[in-house]
Amino acid sequence: MAISLAEKKAIVADVAEVAGAAHSAVAAEYRGLTVAEMTDLRVKAKAAGVYLRVVRNTLARRAVEGTDFECMQEGLTGPLVLAFATDEPGASARVIGDFAKDNDKLLVKLVAFGGKLLDPSELDALAKMPSREEALSQLVGVMQAPVSKFVRTMAEPTAKFARTVAAIRDQKQGDQKQAA
Repeated sequence: MAISLAEKKAIVADVAEVAGAAHSAVAAEYRGLTVAEMTDLRVKAKAAGVYLRVVRNTLARRAVEGTDFECMQEGLTGPLVLAFATDEPGASARVIGDFAKDNDKLLVKLVAFGGKLLDPSELDALAKMPSREEALSQLVGVMQAPVSKFVRTMAEPTAKFARTVAAIRDQKQGDQKQAA
């Protein structure tokens, strides 16, 4: 089925817009997957906030031109599905990686992050990247630790004095009960 020039330009513009805003991209060969399996992959990608699209390689090369994913151009060969993570960097790697574990016909060919082409074996490392909220909570925890330790250290002499006074009081009350 032939695609008109206007449709090709619309596809390139759509993919280029997403690629311009994306944090990471994964290209995987989908040869051998059934329609039901591809539909399942699309549903999982949509739920994770991942833009998933099957695009002709010539159109994909034009779409990633001038973006961080220009490094993928030479590797765009064969039947590929492109997954772009726009919300959190590891989302596309998680979706494709989890799906590839269950379906051995989905082969990861290209992984790109931050303008650099990564080895497909590094897909798991990208998938384990924390989301924005997780990274911010880790940062807050790291920043809060010295302050809370300082407060505990400053409060310790007072707490130790209070425990000592309470122990002396308990001891005197115990002595009074034995005397009575």
